[in-house]
Parts: sequence; structure tokens; C-alpha cells
Amino acid sequence: MLTIRISVAWTIAVVSLGALGLAFLLGQPFSVKAQEPKRFQYMIVEVLPDTQNMQTKLNEFGANGWELVAVPMGSMTEPRLIFKK
Repeated sequence: MLTIRISVAWTIAVVSLGALGLAFLLGQPFSVKAQEPKRFQYMIVEVLPDTQNMQTKLNEFGANGWELVAVPMGSMTEPRLIFKK
């Protein structure tokens, strides 16, 4: 009686695995889409070194989807705002 139960269990396992393998082989293959590399635009803006002017430019470009990435000092008197989108 025990051997019959083991045989039935093995038969069910083999049939299940076979059906799973068959479904895997006959199923539609996974379609893999290659991702396009991200493309960025950059813009360099020279501004007057006063807080109000810089804040106005930051808000203006930020509202248009530009992100500030760096603020190097150009000629040490006029900062440059470098944006990326």
C-alpha cells in the first residue's frame, strides 16, 4: 500500500513537471526591449551675482523642467548656472 502511494506521488510529480516544462517550451518567448540610453540637454547661464537675480533664474528654468547641476564661478565675478534636462 505504501509503495502504491509513493508511485502515485512520483507519477503526479513527473506529470506536473512535464506539463510545466511543455508549457514553458511552447509558451511565447519573453520579449526583451532594449532601453534607449538617456539623453540629456545642458544649458549654461551666466547671471549677475545677486541673490534675487539668481533666484529668479533658478525658478524660471526649474519651472521649464531644467535641473541645476553645478554653479562654477566663471570669471570669479559672474557665477554660471549649469542646468540639465
